[in-house]
Amino acid sequence: MTAGESRPTVAIGALGGTIASTSSAADGSEIVPTLTAERLAAAVPGLAEIATVRAQTLARLPSPSLDEPTVLRTLGWARAAVDAGAQGVVVTQGTDTLEESAYLLDLFWDRPEPLVVTGAMRSSQAAGADGPANLLTAVRCALAPVSRERGVLVAFDDELHQARWVAKTDSMSTGAFRSPVFGPIGRCVEAEVVYGVPATRVPPLRMSPGQETGDPRVPLVATYLGDDGSVLDAIRADGASRLDGVVIAGFGAGHVAARMAEAVGRTAAQVPVVFASRTGSGPTGRAMYGYPGSEVDLTARGAVGAGWLSPVKARLLLWALAARGPVTRDELVAAFGLRGRP
Repeated sequence: MTAGESRPTVAIGALGGTIASTSSAADGSEIVPTLTAERLAAAVPGLAEIATVRAQTLARLPSPSLDEPTVLRTLGWARAAVDAGAQGVVVTQGTDTLEESAYLLDLFWDRPEPLVVTGAMRSSQAAGADGPANLLTAVRCALAPVSRERGVLVAFDDELHQARWVAKTDSMSTGAFRSPVFGPIGRCVEAEVVYGVPATRVPPLRMSPGQETGDPRVPLVATYLGDDGSVLDAIRADGASRLDGVVIAGFGAGHVAARMAEAVGRTAAQVPVVFASRTGSGPTGRAMYGYPGSEVDLTARGAVGAGWLSPVKARLLLWALAARGPVTRDELVAAFGLRGRP
């Protein structure tokens, strides 16, 4: 930045997580989120030279304690930051739920300015703490003109991922985030943000009035060897009047056992049911298998395939649709047909 040039403005919102965690123990164990957004930004070498930072602490929560209303309040904050002049927005949080938060934000992010989510696998006191580097990469990504019109992105370990496809694939590694099928769409190399694909995105969903505070009940049920459908039946029986939908994490291309398929049919007769693949990579099938519990059978029973979306992201899409009101089967098919494919 030369003399006379004004620095672009980036808004940084902190939700907590490992990136904001410290320890009072001598050995650095039992870390908890304590750092403010201002302290996170101040700890990044060179950040003040490339951006004017507007930092705000939105929460100081461990990642597992985040929920949809908190993420949607963060969305409102991010929109307001852009409307107030920020050229880009960065959200920091814990990594356990980062792939879900990023996708929920992406479903509704309706600004051309970049919204980038990042975090850390090591606390600020750990040797080789990765938080400052990830935050600097996220800011560079958020301010880069080539990042516009790409929706929500995840910046981690110098790689840039689309929120729709990114997943946490390792419990401990600093390279924990991957996009298993399609790979990262960009990188930050020597301070330059570079993309290998054009700027495209699926149009955002419209948010209904009051949706920010809504909380539909959409459980995720993973199938397993010998699954007889009793868990799904229990969920349906216990919460039939309050259940807004169910996502099934199935074997392979979305398959379940024959007895589980019967439970899927009973549930689909009452609420929307989506089946996804629990494999971590690849789509649900459409017409390959025809046995009881196959994709063809589940579709005939009223369930809808998630396509390429992972179970947790399929659940968020169904949750977002249900938060606006009852979801018809046609709406479900159309939504997953559009958002569940590359």
